[in-house]
Amino acid sequence: MGLRIQNNIAALNAHRNLTISDSAMSKSLERLSSGYRINRAADDAAGLAISTQFRADIASYKAASRNASEANSLLQTAEGAMDQISNMLTRLKELATQASSANASSNLAKINQEGNALLDEIDRIASSTEYAGSKLLDGTFGIGISSGTLTSAKGLYTATGLKSATTYTVSAVADGSDLALSVSATIGGQSIEQTLYGISVPSAGETNSARFDALGLTLTFNSNLSTTSDGSIIATNGSESAFQVGAKNTNNDRINVSLGSVKAIDADGLDLSKDQLDSATEAQTFLATIDTAIAKLNTRRSSVGAAQNQLSYASAILATTIENATASESIIRDVDMASEMTTFTKNQILMQAGTSMLAQANMAPQQILSLFG
Repeated sequence: MGLRIQNNIAALNAHRNLTISDSAMSKSLERLSSGYRINRAADDAAGLAISTQFRADIASYKAASRNASEANSLLQTAEGAMDQISNMLTRLKELATQASSANASSNLAKINQEGNALLDEIDRIASSTEYAGSKLLDGTFGIGISSGTLTSAKGLYTATGLKSATTYTVSAVADGSDLALSVSATIGGQSIEQTLYGISVPSAGETNSARFDALGLTLTFNSNLSTTSDGSIIATNGSESAFQVGAKNTNNDRINVSLGSVKAIDADGLDLSKDQLDSATEAQTFLATIDTAIAKLNTRRSSVGAAQNQLSYASAILATTIENATASESIIRDVDMASEMTTFTKNQILMQAGTSMLAQANMAPQQILSLFG
């Protein structure tokens, strides 16, 4: 055999295998300490891409599940308020039945007074019921602008707080160096107009807002607002609010619910008016009116109940989807701890053996010294 000292091939071979064992053991340590089979793209480029998409979808599904739960809470708030309105309609029918009879003639004033109070309370509940700042029964929930923007207007491009089936007339006039913005509308049979003074026109590229509390309306405008900004806004009739219960931008990933279709759920929206119980004749006519109001309210409550059931099923399928998607992501990205521990033990033994063999290979050339004896 040849004995050489310039290049120790055996040591080089042992070092190469030792380096491979060290790299493999380092990777096993990384996987065992992190719990992931894929810690960087180099570990499995295709697997990383697929599992990352799964992670994004899972996060979106979880948010959609929360949306469904909150949407159900919102609808339950609205349904609870409608339940109380239903109870008051029942009491109104009871009062109308009593007032329709001749024996109640001496008590008609008191009966009519209670009936008016009930209508006031229906209006109060309809205007005050809200969820997270959103009014639910006053006819504004889910309502937007039909016919685009203001007719013949400049600068006004967003309106919130609109009531369904209502036309808002808007005009702007000079107010010194600023503008005065006026809005008028007929709401609940009452004409309302409000003017705000000192409206400053925003700089180019910016927006400003004006809140009309008397009408429950907020207008947002840009730098094009001027004294020619006159026109009207027509609130959509029967708009729906969409609850996102999926991970994609499709109609199948949303559930549409309408609480403000046609009219607000108040006395005016139910076609009820005051002072209908001050005579037997009016009370008899009012009986049929109340029956119609009860039917209208029941239709609204039925749609809310149907939406709640739909949301319950959506929540159930989301829970299953999250579970299955998480399992798929886990199979691709998570490490099998038992299998990886076996690999780690193998590499640990190879490291120990390789270190020992490298030491033996480094000692081999010293045998040449015996030739010089």
